[in-house]
Amino acid sequence: MVLITEEIMQQFEILMEKVDEPLKKTFQNMDYGHEQETLVRFLKAREGNISNAHKMLMECLSWRIQNKIDDILAEPINPIEFYRGIRDSQLNGMCGYSKEGHPVIVVGVGRSTYDKASIRYYIQSHIQMNEYRDRVILPCATKKFGHYIGTCVKILDMTGLKFSAMNQLKLLSAISTIDDLNYPEKRKLIT
Repeated sequence: MVLITEEIMQQFEILMEKVDEPLKKTFQNMDYGHEQETLVRFLKAREGNISNAHKMLMECLSWRIQNKIDDILAEPINPIEFYRGIRDSQLNGMCGYSKEGHPVIVVGVGRSTYDKASIRYYIQSHIQMNEYRDRVILPCATKKFGHYIGTCVKILDMTGLKFSAMNQLKLLSAISTIDDLNYPEKRKLIT
């Protein structure tokens, strides 16, 4: 586990002050009033290396701007029947909270078929779920439990997983890469 000192945080904050305005704006949109916690997540993801964490965060902010992530929840997947097909073949949802107040999200990997749309739409749906988690679920949990909650517990349900599902590896790999690079340290490890 990496120890993030106050000195490391101050150095990272100084770098962030020099960032161009569009990047600052999207950073404000992604941290929802928790700038320090967001910086810590990126530092942890890069083992406390300020330069690597800053590079990772800059790439994330550029990705957010290029892909209009700040507006993605306003971009529905249409028509509605198509959207329902995606949601019915990409099984996941929130089932409650951990004792500490972390939202518990179950991903039905084994029974998800991912066969109703192209990879692009499943990725869009996944990013929308991430943004909804960050903008709605986590702030509600923070308010409900009276302390900052910035992570969730994710349960991967492998029930029904078959070898024929290996063709979904490309999609799952793409989703995992997006999460690792742009939503680091959002999962709470249960030990």
